[in-house]
Amino acid sequence: MRQRLVVGVRALVTAGLLVLTAASGIDAQPAPGRAAPEITAGNWINSAPLTIGGLRGQVVAVEFWTFG
Repeated sequence: MRQRLVVGVRALVTAGLLVLTAASGIDAQPAPGRAAPEITAGNWINSAPLTIGGLRGQVVAVEFWTFG
């Protein structure tokens, strides 16, 4: 009995998350053919400011950090 309850709750939570994701209109994949947004940041720490145009054709790894 308890196992059925756990499975039922998991199914309801999963269904709810799927409905919320679909209703939010957020795409998991970027739209093909659209340009990436320009990089905007306050202060650059380790280099001069970079632009999307300056990085075109290069492999870029992006790592996000938060401080504080």
